[in-house]
Amino acid sequence: MSERWTLEDVDNYRARLRDLRPRDHMRLTGIGKIPKYRNVKTEVDGIKFDSKKEAARYQELKTLEKAGEINGLTLQPKYELKVNGEKICYYIGDFGYIENGSVVIEDVKGVRTHAYRIKSKLMRAIYGITIRET
Repeated sequence: MSERWTLEDVDNYRARLRDLRPRDHMRLTGIGKIPKYRNVKTEVDGIKFDSKKEAARYQELKTLEKAGEINGLTLQPKYELKVNGEKICYYIGDFGYIENGSVVIEDVKGVRTHAYRIKSKLMRAIYGITIRET
C-alpha cells in the first residue's frame, strides 16, 4: 500500500530537485537524456549509428556497393587537418567510398554546425575533397 505524501513532503521533494544538476534530475525522475539535435541512435548490421538517417544511408550505400556502383565503402574515414605543418584538428566523415574513380567523403547532415562548416572548407583547401552532404 502506498503512503500518501503531505504538502510538506512535496515541498521537500521539490526543494531537493531544485538543488540537483539537470542530469541528476533526469536520472532520479526516469527521464532519459534528450539528444541535442533530437537524433535517435540506431543499430544496423551490429554497427551503431548516431541517427536513423545515417543508418538508412548506410543501407543505401551497401546496396550501391553490391550493385557495383561504388566500391571500398568505409565508415568514419578520419583526416588530419594541418595548416603550415601544424595540426589544427581532425575531420571524421560518416562514409568514404570510390565512385567513378574519385574519392567521395559523405556526411549525413541534419544540422550544419559552425565547426562542420570550417572543417568542410579545410577539407576542400587541404585535400581538394568536397564533402557530399546527404
